[in-house]
Amino acid sequence: MDSETRQSRIVEFARIRGRVEVAALAEELDVATETIRRDLKVLAGRRLLKRVHGGAIPLETVSFESTVEYRSQADLAEKHRIAAAAADLLHGAETVYLDEGFTPRLIAERIAERELTVVTSSMLVAEVLAHSTTVTVLLLGGRLRGRTLATVDHWATDMLGSLVIDVAYLGTNGISIEHGLTTPDPAVAAVKQTAVKVARRRILVAAHSKFGANSFCRFAEVSDFEAIVTDTGLSPTEAQRFEALGPSVLRQ
Repeated sequence: MDSETRQSRIVEFARIRGRVEVAALAEELDVATETIRRDLKVLAGRRLLKRVHGGAIPLETVSFESTVEYRSQADLAEKHRIAAAAADLLHGAETVYLDEGFTPRLIAERIAERELTVVTSSMLVAEVLAHSTTVTVLLLGGRLRGRTLATVDHWATDMLGSLVIDVAYLGTNGISIEHGLTTPDPAVAAVKQTAVKVARRRILVAAHSKFGANSFCRFAEVSDFEAIVTDTGLSPTEAQRFEALGPSVLRQ
């Protein structure tokens, strides 16, 4: 097997499985572990994978976006900690926007007994809050994306753009100093950009694997956010670099 074919298979495995390990890949592809390490270095340089201890995880790009199923399993303990810390930042808000994604769903679980109006594009969030006796849920209309179970297009942006929101909890596919916050799909970016515009306060919830990654469509700058809630996989040094742009960074 030539290196190009092998590297393509490694990327495919990472996207299907959510993570690949050096030793397992070496055995599966019948090559030395050093060969796999070189492949991972090349793929990381191409921004297709991100190196982690013992292996690599996929980076989301214009041609690839992870599914709800994958998001509900990856970095799960970290996402629960992020959601708990993010919910503590409501600070008396009465109207809340919850973005698409699995971490916003976990935030919804944390705020389900509060007196709130929640606006969301996410079917996952709406399902969590559907039976709450204290939360009023406004689900944005629009085209439903099967990959994320969230609505997009002008129905969603028109409705959201007519509102004034106290606090918006947003996710991202990538965040970097150079390019801000990015996502693969222009329609998703439009909804997120509208949420940034109409919210008085904006809080980003993002696992450390999103930092340093860039995708296709920019929807916000780092300085647009009051706070970034992430996990301890983001180093203190990197956290300080993002804090220099304005938001506080909470590592959970």
